Amino acid sequence: MHFKNIHIIINPASGKEEPILSYLNTVLIDSGIHWDVSVTTPFRQAFDIAKWLIGKTDLIVIYGGDGSIAEVGRALYGCDTPMGIIPGGTANVMSKELGIPQDAVDAVKLIAGGHTKVITIDMAMANQTPFLLRVNLGIMADMILQTNRDLKNNFGQLAYGISAIQTLVQSAPMQYKLLIDGQEFNEEGVTLTVTNAGSIGFSDFSFLPDINVTDGYLDVILMNNTDLTSLLRVAGTMLFQTESDVLKHWRCKQVTVTLNQPVSYICDDTEQQSSVISIKIMPRVLKVLVADNYHAHVR
Repeated sequence: MHFKNIHIIINPASGKEEPILSYLNTVLIDSGIHWDVSVTTPFRQAFDIAKWLIGKTDLIVIYGGDGSIAEVGRALYGCDTPMGIIPGGTANVMSKELGIPQDAVDAVKLIAGGHTKVITIDMAMANQTPFLLRVNLGIMADMILQTNRDLKNNFGQLAYGISAIQTLVQSAPMQYKLLIDGQEFNEEGVTLTVTNAGSIGFSDFSFLPDINVTDGYLDVILMNNTDLTSLLRVAGTMLFQTESDVLKHWRCKQVTVTLNQPVSYICDDTEQQSSVISIKIMPRVLKVLVADNYHAHVR
């Protein structure tokens, strides 16, 4: 698929330090594509730029991490303008989920080369806030909240592992009241994830088999405890892509999470706080550009 006009939104505060403007110029200068760029600032975020660009270009491309990609996704869901992705963050979960090259130059070449197609993927809504990846509570939320920019700059993806170790030491179980497609569960766990995507951002690993952004479902994953045996079994679950009794798993269209008191949670990369989180799937609402050999899985 070829595009005559594309607009690239660049987040200069993303996790990578690389000459993205030079990459764009080198690849696109003789491509026949009319291209332009906008750079995010504290006063003009990716969401605002993407909203303004709807109807003004054929393809809106975001260079940045998952937070920036989620912002553009929130701006574009439900409209006809597709989103392209050039990975520029620390974990780059969404680009890995969609099979997009992790090298920025290769990702630009993919966009320019035309060996692409547009697919429509799911998003979800949490307390009226659209999200692309997932909602995290417990130690998964704490891990992200405690991973600062200096740690990311110095260690890249390993920063999340360092933060996870620190978080595990302080972890304590919480009580979760879950209403999953109308059925009630009362559970105790150290972390709860409601995910739209399977990728965890490390290599090709995913939470569990058959989770992805085209299946029309949410996946609710609860981890019971953080003792060494449980952690090793969770690692084995992700490595070998098998179900495990260490992780409780439900697949659904809608879930309401009720806690005893307001807690901080992560919706994509944004911190929120509430004691009740109502989450529902929004099937096939966002158009994204992928390689033409990408095969979307439909359960």
